[in-house]
Parts: sequence; C-alpha cells; structure tokens
Amino acid sequence: MHTQHLSRRAVLAGTAATAAVATLPVLQGRAQAAASGTGATAPAYRWRNAVQGGTGFITGILFHPNCRGLAYLRTDIGGAYRWDDRADRWIPLTDHLGWDDWNLLGVEAMAVDPAHPNRLYLALGAYTQSWAGNGAVLRSDDRGATWSRTDLSVKLGANEDGRGTGERLLVDPRDSDTLWLGTRRDGLLKSTDRGATWQTADFPAAPSATGQGITLLVAAGRTVYAGWGDSDGTVDKPNLYRTSDGKTWKPVPGQPAGTAAKVPIRAAYDRHTRELYVTYANAPGPNGQSDGSVHKLRSVNGKWTEVTPVKPGGTATDGSADSFGYGGVAVDARRPGTLVVSTNNRWAEIDTVFRSTNGGRTWTSLKDRAVLDVSETPYLKWGGDTAKFGWWIQALGLDPYDSEHVVYGTGATLYGTRDFRHWAPQIRGVEEAAIRLLVSPPTGEAHLISGNGDIGVMYHERLTASPSRGMASNPVFGTCTGLSLAPAKPSYVVRAGWGNDGNGAYSNDGGKTWTPFETQPAIAKDAPGPIATSADGSVLLWSFAHWDGTKYAAHRSVDNGATWSEVASFPKGAAPIADPVDPTRFYAFDTTTGTVFASTDGGRTFTAGATGLATGDAEFQLKAAPGRTGDLWLSLKANGLFRSTDAGATFTKVSSCQASHTLGFGKAAEGSSYPAIYMVGAIETFNAVYRSHDEAKTWTRINDDQHQWGWTGAAITGDPRVYGRVYLGTNGRGVQYGDPA
Repeated sequence: MHTQHLSRRAVLAGTAATAAVATLPVLQGRAQAAASGTGATAPAYRWRNAVQGGTGFITGILFHPNCRGLAYLRTDIGGAYRWDDRADRWIPLTDHLGWDDWNLLGVEAMAVDPAHPNRLYLALGAYTQSWAGNGAVLRSDDRGATWSRTDLSVKLGANEDGRGTGERLLVDPRDSDTLWLGTRRDGLLKSTDRGATWQTADFPAAPSATGQGITLLVAAGRTVYAGWGDSDGTVDKPNLYRTSDGKTWKPVPGQPAGTAAKVPIRAAYDRHTRELYVTYANAPGPNGQSDGSVHKLRSVNGKWTEVTPVKPGGTATDGSADSFGYGGVAVDARRPGTLVVSTNNRWAEIDTVFRSTNGGRTWTSLKDRAVLDVSETPYLKWGGDTAKFGWWIQALGLDPYDSEHVVYGTGATLYGTRDFRHWAPQIRGVEEAAIRLLVSPPTGEAHLISGNGDIGVMYHERLTASPSRGMASNPVFGTCTGLSLAPAKPSYVVRAGWGNDGNGAYSNDGGKTWTPFETQPAIAKDAPGPIATSADGSVLLWSFAHWDGTKYAAHRSVDNGATWSEVASFPKGAAPIADPVDPTRFYAFDTTTGTVFASTDGGRTFTAGATGLATGDAEFQLKAAPGRTGDLWLSLKANGLFRSTDAGATFTKVSSCQASHTLGFGKAAEGSSYPAIYMVGAIETFNAVYRSHDEAKTWTRINDDQHQWGWTGAAITGDPRVYGRVYLGTNGRGVQYGDPA
C-alpha cells in the first residue's frame, strides 16, 4: 500500500556516478535562520510523528548477521529505518533528505557489511521515469547517524513494480571495499571503494527494457548470485547468474524454468547445509502474481530441488482460483535446514508464511494457528472486527540470534512473533502515510484529523498513539479526497474519498463517528473530489475530478447529503473553500484559467473575481484565514504567495517569499490579533517550513536540515488551541508535528 506522487517537481540533476561526495551533517540543535532579511533565527523546534503506525508497504527487512539486535527496514516511499533494540522502536535514517531529493525517499535496496557492524549502505531512488532524478548511494560508518553520498548516473525504482524483490545491493563476501548494485535498466554496477565511485560491471544479460533488470544479489560463501527479472522463464533465457571470482558472471546450470520460476524474487543461503533457497513468481509483484515456486540449490554439487510448500493454481475455499506467487525467504542461522518463506498476492486464501525444519521437505503454515494482536494499530482491522495475516509479503526476516523471532512486511505494517503463534505489529517509529489533508479542530477531544492516501481518514484523539478507532468507517475509504470542518459548528465534519460502499460521509461528533450521505451524485463513485461545508454546516459543496484529469460539475446539498443539485457556475474540478465566518460565502480557484470564483448565495451561483493568476497546476491552493470574512491566501508554488482582503475580487502578491506550496493557520502569538501562519515554501532559494506572526511580512524557519522529509507540499496547519504547534503532511513519512522546544 502506497501513494505515488507524480508531479513534475524539482528533481535531481543527472550526475556522473563518480560525482563529488558530500558528507551530510549530524543533527543540529537549532533550526537555521531564514534565508533573507525577512526571516529570523528560529527557536528550537521539536519534531515528532503523529502516530498512525506503519501504514505503508514494507519492502525490505535486514538483520545484521553478526550483531545482536541490529536490523534495518526499507520502504517504497518513506525512507529507511534502524531498529533500536533497547527502545523497542525504529529510528528514521533519511529524514534529512529535502525537496530537491524527494525522489530519494524511495529505498531500492540496503546492504550491511558482515565484518563491520557499523557500516550501512542504501541505494535510493523511487522512480525511473524521465521526470524523476537519478539515484544515489548513501554510506555510513555509524549505522546511519551520519552519511556520505554519491549521486549515480542511473535511475532506481523503489516505488515501481518489483520493489519487494532484492536485496539489489551487496557487500562482496571476499572484500569489504567492493560493493555490487543491481539496477533495473542499466545492468550491474560495481564499486571498489566502498560505494564512493561506481562503474558498469561486465554482466551477460542485456540491459533491461521492462524495468526489472537485476532483482537480487546474494552471497553464498564466496560466490555471488544475481537474479535477472527479464527472463521469459525458458531454459534459453536464464534468470540466475553467479560469479566466483568477482569478474566473470555465468548462468547457473540446471536452474528451474517455466512460468512458476520466471522471476527470481528473493534468495537466502544456509551456510550450514550450503544450500541456496530462491523464491520465484511469474511477475515481479507485489501485484500481478498468479504463479510461483521455491527451489534450492546445493552449492557443493549443483543439484536443484523444488521445495515449493503449496503449488498455486488450486481452488480456494470460496471457489475462486488460489493464485499467488512466492515472496520472502529467510534461513535460520542457528538451525541447519530451517527456513521460512512467504506467499505473495494470495487474496482468496490470504497470504501466509511457511516454515520448514527439514530443508523444505515438509512445511507448516504459520498463519493457521496465528493469533494477531493489532491493538496497537487498530486500523489494521480495516473497518471490520478482525485483522488479516497480511498481503504483499515480500520482506521476510529471521533473527540470527533468536530462531523464534520472525518478522514480515505487508502493504501496511511489519508483523513479528517470538513464538510462531502470537503476532503483533513490530512497527513503532515507522510512519509511511502520504498525507493529503489536515484539520485541527478548535474544540473537542482530538487536536487533529488527517486525510490520507490509501488509509482514508483518522481521528487522532492522541498524537502519541495510533487512533483507537482506526480508519474512519461507515464507509471505509482508501484514499481521502476531501475533509472539511464547519468553524461555527466544529462538531460537524464532512469527508470524501475512494470507497466501495460510498464516497462521502458526515460526522456530528467532531469526527469520532460517521454516517454516509443518504445519496450521492452518480459521478462520486468514479471521481470523488474535494468537499467543503459552510461555516455553519448548512451547505455542502462537492467537487469531482477523475485521477486521469477529467473534471466534472460540482454538486450542492442543503440537507446533509440527502439530495444534491448541480452547480453549473462552479469551476469544474476546483476545490471549494468555505468562508470561515459567513455561511453564505464560498470560494474556488480555477487552475485552468487562473481565476478566483466566489459565491454569496450559499454556493448556488459563482461569479468570477480576480483573474490572470497562474494556471496549469492542480496543486495550487486557496485558503481562507480563520475568524475573518473574505481574507484569502493563494499559494501558487514557484509563482509565489498572493493575498486578497476583498473576498477574491483582487489579489496582491506577498513580497516576503519567492514560493508558496501549502499554507495554514494556527493560534496567534501572544500580543498578536492575527493567526499565526505556517507555510511550506521558499523565502529565497530553498523550500522549508516557515512561521509568520505578522501576516506574512516576515518569516521564521522552524524546521532544520535534519528534519526535511522530502516533499511536503500537500498540507500544513497550525493548532488553533496550542500556540506554536504545527501539523505537516509528508509524502511517505506520515504527519509530522512540531512544537517549540
């Protein structure tokens, strides 16, 4: 589960693989000063996650083979983490990556050095498309506390098909200074100086055209094996290669062929029995797999044996086809012939982890007697009464110091066990949600309601624990597209999004419980968009836009969603904004024409106001200042920030900043009559998080270089009850909230 953000934002410049190396700074105690005379030195801010608990695809888990309690985790869009055994939580390692490096929050692969426990390597890069920047390799001598970086001349695809395969990065077993990196489209890279520089290695398979390329690298003794993801599954086109001298790669003789062994997904080596186990599927996954197998190679004699626990293709209990592939594999470092493997993309019978203690001759499904405890992350019940064992299981780990400590990643969490029976999320510290909308109510129990990609809406009665109600139900959404609270009636909240049982709902208790709209416009099912409620909750305006860019007429309701009428004069696809004081006023910014529209009759009709503003970007944002009528702020990204004090009739550019991506308001500073303004934007040349106490005349930067979280341009809001507190949406690191330290 993940949300892709595909805007053509600033990307990494294409640089040579031997580019200059930058050493990244350690955590600083205070934020930097703002970038110009309009800024000031910020007081120290403390940044933390508003706890949701995982919420994204765990693509890799790596235990260090020779250091007890040391493990690493990677995600497709949310960076990498290190396990802190004493604190029983994961520590984020890549929050220092900023806007220009947003593409590097996708972690393609990880590697540790068995001989040097403090060394860690990350291969970063989320997308291989032309609009994404090139990949990079980070290397650390202190387990990720500080980094050195080398930019690559190739792209990596940590949020593309095949992101659960791997690992694609490996320290050579003969020489700790030598590293191998498998790419998707550019063959095999090799470094002989611990990742500082990279060269193309001589690899027999042709450069990939499909974007899979080398799917895995694994050491078996002094031999290195590489999986190739672009084979057609025939004997003539092998998909597993090896080198014993670090120079010459050859196909592994006798390797399995056929659809069930088309793509090598993961591999693990049992040093006791000298056997290499490989999982296969007919597609790279995590989606699209319908066949798969597990095979082992005895390295001393080259003999292959199929050890597939259950062959796909049977009939599930519900009568459907039991189709799936195989994903993760891990061997027990303490018990010869003991290993675990996982199924993947098995929807009818639900994915499982199989365990064998005799080299794969017989297997036990650990799901069959599993007791799941998701009390720490209730959203895993997905609006129902029980949680499922998992899906998208390609990351699988077995603790080398505890044979009963098994962990596996899913599309939403990391489950762990210490006895093969009792399982619970081992996810503290990991937050991967892509945040789209944020509301901080002025009254009530919760200080935050979040609208998320993939996991709908959450009511945060506490910021330090996963919401006890989980995802908002009745109906359950995947991705939230709209979230609005009535300022004069803050108990009333509405939401919209993608759902199977309805696309809109309202709450009369501040977001604790929800009721679906009695009816909804027909287009809501295929193109749910942003929604707004008037200041007093008497009028709803719902806009509609399909993910492919098609826009539709907005609809209006005055009976809490029982009936709807079309609003022909509302700009199609625009986000409706309610005036926070006057219930008869609504606003919208038409990004197609660069025109602000306003309504003074409760949203029945709209007329054009200011025009000639920037066009073409659906992410331009119009906001209304709380407690005021007609006080509007327009964030136009690199075009800057504009303000209107006449309900959108005219706008004036704010001279204090160069760029504004998202903006919100919070409790005013002592002695100030105007709300504090929080903004993600640029005062001069770089994007950061800023606060203003004087209506945007001056700004103070409140984040620091170690707290940047990649792209943060979707949502920000202050807390109307707690001065200085700000909630910030990220694209892969959940909700970050900051307080003056």
